[in-house]
Amino acid sequence: MPALLEFEKPIVELETKINELKAFAAEKDIDLSNEIDTLEKRARELKQNIYGNLTPWQKVQIARHPERPNALDYIKLLITDFITLSGDRLYGDDPAVVGGIGRFDGQPVTVIAHLKGKDTKQNVACNFGMAHPEGYRKAIRLMKQAEKFKRPVICLVDTPGAYCGMGAEERGQGEAIARSLMEMSTLKIPLISVIIGEGGSGGALAFSVSDRILMQEHAIFSVSTPEACASILWKDGTKAQQAAAALRLTAQDLLDLEVTDEIIAEPLGGAHRNAEEAAKLMAKSIRKHLGQLKEIASETLVDHRYKKFRAMGKMG
Repeated sequence: MPALLEFEKPIVELETKINELKAFAAEKDIDLSNEIDTLEKRARELKQNIYGNLTPWQKVQIARHPERPNALDYIKLLITDFITLSGDRLYGDDPAVVGGIGRFDGQPVTVIAHLKGKDTKQNVACNFGMAHPEGYRKAIRLMKQAEKFKRPVICLVDTPGAYCGMGAEERGQGEAIARSLMEMSTLKIPLISVIIGEGGSGGALAFSVSDRILMQEHAIFSVSTPEACASILWKDGTKAQQAAAALRLTAQDLLDLEVTDEIIAEPLGGAHRNAEEAAKLMAKSIRKHLGQLKEIASETLVDHRYKKFRAMGKMG
């Protein structure tokens, strides 16, 4: 049974009643179309009311939903002829970062993404989307390769943060993230980052120094997780809901603060309810921005990127 968030229960209960009524009507061969239409209208209104008034903490829950499409789901739906490229040529490969080349709308692109799993086994295999230094160094290698062959880069961001274990620190986690920031700031190719779930801490920022930062409607982007923030500010991790509100981490907040460039709408009820439709909406946004960036000369692109980040954000 799919994972169910607390605030989704009234919707699921109503949808269950609708399905039961449809089955009963088919079994008894009677016309209950008016009753079904009434319930379906009520379900749509309920969804619009609930998902149109989500709290920041509820947004966090949706961003972390185990059924939410991950990077591989979107690559499969958006990118054709995708070829995975592995390894950083220094230490090894990091399963928390997937990268490769393929075609978006027939155009060659490089795709770099954090990868989360759908269950515990998959999450353990990809370290819950928390990259090691070799993941960031692999990404840098692929970005430089993309620049050499003049391919745009599309980054899909979905991580609670970079891995902070002893091995990662010994291999230079901070340096790897810093180098990614530096290299992205000077690449002479179009860069687009899409926050598809969690955008947490420097681990997310390492893939976000782009010409366009796009966020899905129910994604989050923040300096830390709400739990970590609560532990730091109030010495109490149970105040995560309060921290989520204080962090201004929703797509709507960040668009207002001029950190992100566009909110990508999700299907009613969230991307986890309709991955194909979510991918179509994402493709439309990427297509628009990629078309704009391709018209800008490479030197101008770098200059605009520099000015964008120097002017980013406002008090609010």
